Amino acid sequence: MPKMLDEVIAHLLGVEVRLMACQARLQAQTDPEALHDLRTTVRRLRSLIRPLRGLPGVDQLEEAARGVGQLTTPYRDREVLAAHLRKGGHDDLAAVREGQMRGVFPQVADSAELKRLLRILDGFPRFARAAARQKLIGDLSGKIKKRLGKQWRQLEHALKDPGHDRHRLRLLIKRARYGAEAYPSLDKADAALLKQLRRAQGALGDWHDNWQWLLQVEKEPDLLPCLQQWQAGLIKGEQRSDRALDKLLAAMGR
Repeated sequence: MPKMLDEVIAHLLGVEVRLMACQARLQAQTDPEALHDLRTTVRRLRSLIRPLRGLPGVDQLEEAARGVGQLTTPYRDREVLAAHLRKGGHDDLAAVREGQMRGVFPQVADSAELKRLLRILDGFPRFARAAARQKLIGDLSGKIKKRLGKQWRQLEHALKDPGHDRHRLRLLIKRARYGAEAYPSLDKADAALLKQLRRAQGALGDWHDNWQWLLQVEKEPDLLPCLQQWQAGLIKGEQRSDRALDKLLAAMGR
């Protein structure tokens, strides 16, 4: 049995435990970070299994994880907006979005998407070990290294593109960061490079928030009082993210 497969399965079991804990926290409705932690755990799961694409059972697991992400994205966006409005003193606007979130946590906990993900994740280790016994796994470490290397090349190419798309860069940075954290023994990233990845991801995240909120103004006119603030935030976010991306590219070249 490949040693790397044992490591991957151990990671997956840890993810499964964290997902079940998030499910319980959502059901209890007492933890404001439960939805965020669920999404972060699912994101890390997807980064863990992305380099395994092509292996038996991975497509089904990845599809199930994507389903949970798609289900929870609008809820998390609303949650973040409500917190931002509350922090900015727009209590009435925040209260409207907070009201829209009532009952969402248990709905997510009981959703078909989350139950399906947990079911597939629970059966995946047995499926993977059976595939290994049938010699269907091959050089797992080599496959993972190749996939991680491809992710870094895609990111470097995008960073060097003068007309880079911040949305795509944000996605590529997440993939590179979480891939490196999932497979530290196989990835080239050191502590300094991971630090720059986190900074760039944070800067692009702030920019993305303002971009999304400006789009929301078109659909929810009660947000108009925040328009100028978010327009200024978008410009500031662009400038901050550009500096962070320059530093990330320099770190990758060292």
